[in-house]
Amino acid sequence: MSSKPLNKLGGNFFSRCLPPPSTASDDATVLAAQKVLKGKGKPALGDLLPFLGPAFIASVAYVDPGNFATNIQGGAEFGYLLVWVIIASNLMAMLIQALSAKLGIATGHNLAEMCREQFPRPVVWGMWVVSEVVAIATDMAEFLGAALGFTLLFHIPLLISGLLTAVCTILLLGLQRRGFRPLEAVITVLITIIALCYLLESIISRPDWGQIGLSVVTPRLDGTESLLLAVGILGATVMPHVIFLHSSLTQKRIIVDDPAHQKRIYRFEIIDVIIAMGIAGLVNMAMLIMAASTFHTNGLTNVASIEEAYRTLRPLLGNASSKIFGISLLASGLSSSVVGTMAGQVVMQGFLKRSIHIWIRRLVTMLPALIVIAIGLDPTRTLVISQVVLSFGIPFALVPLVIFTSQRKLMKNLVNHRITTAIACTVAGLIIALNLYLLTSAIQSIF
Repeated sequence: MSSKPLNKLGGNFFSRCLPPPSTASDDATVLAAQKVLKGKGKPALGDLLPFLGPAFIASVAYVDPGNFATNIQGGAEFGYLLVWVIIASNLMAMLIQALSAKLGIATGHNLAEMCREQFPRPVVWGMWVVSEVVAIATDMAEFLGAALGFTLLFHIPLLISGLLTAVCTILLLGLQRRGFRPLEAVITVLITIIALCYLLESIISRPDWGQIGLSVVTPRLDGTESLLLAVGILGATVMPHVIFLHSSLTQKRIIVDDPAHQKRIYRFEIIDVIIAMGIAGLVNMAMLIMAASTFHTNGLTNVASIEEAYRTLRPLLGNASSKIFGISLLASGLSSSVVGTMAGQVVMQGFLKRSIHIWIRRLVTMLPALIVIAIGLDPTRTLVISQVVLSFGIPFALVPLVIFTSQRKLMKNLVNHRITTAIACTVAGLIIALNLYLLTSAIQSIF
């Protein structure tokens, strides 16, 4: 099989992975980062800029269309009760994404590559199959969310919206040819749009901040249904595809051999994670708060679908609020669809040391979503089912991550502290257990 990259229609379907071409923006970022690393003393605020970006791409998975459905349902049915669950989920996400970033920095390999090197071949093949299924299911949910955003905003048929989504995501993925910095910038802009939309929604809906504060300081649940929704929010926190992706984003971004420089890069990446995941957490809180202050307060406790939420916002808060909601959904769907495709490429490259051209992967992974749209299945219900499929892949990403980052022979000076490993094991066990509970409950409800 030829090792030439696939860049023409007549090229090989599979190709060996080659490093992305260096660009002027990438080179400038690397040079700026190296200058900061060589400096001494406390870094200035501007010194952070060359290191910011990877966590923002990973954070997209935490504000994807699947989060819209869960948070809206939780806020509509139980008001502000589950705000604390979002905060707890976000803290767990910060830890896991920090570990993923650290793995790439310390080893120069991403999580999928480490699995290929450390595990027997049959295990690697099995992990690849599961990861690919999960990546396709996740990508389908994100694609559907973007298509739904186009339909709600512009009142066009869902199938046409799906084709429009395909074109937009392929164009966005084309930014990879210009290096990592342009894509990071565009994804950050889309996240900013989502955040601003929900800031406006929060202002328009006039939430009860006293009740929100009470939920934060007094965590509690209210019956079995609230427990199930809490598990839906907390158990679906970890998106396995972005654990693989985040380690890939940091592995060769800024390459240094000096252990002291590696530690310093990791400290900057922690700040990147805190900022990016903090914004994602605030967006999720804003989703739930908007649903609570708008739907729950008005007795509309059964609003569970994205389409229903969009239609209901207009008579309650005005036309502007529903448009803002639609814009945020569209930005979420497009950004997360791009990131999902990138993650799928990392999974194949890491486990098999092979890849297919990014636009071919985009075409292949969008087919299930287009089929769902063409046969008329409910988009929101499909989103829920895709989250069930996603639950299968969590142990295959989370468990190896904790194992690898706790081994000194792999991580050297960036090995986990014992306390960090203990916390990570607890978090991993809790998330896996909750996902198993969510999985069995969802399967029972579906069948």
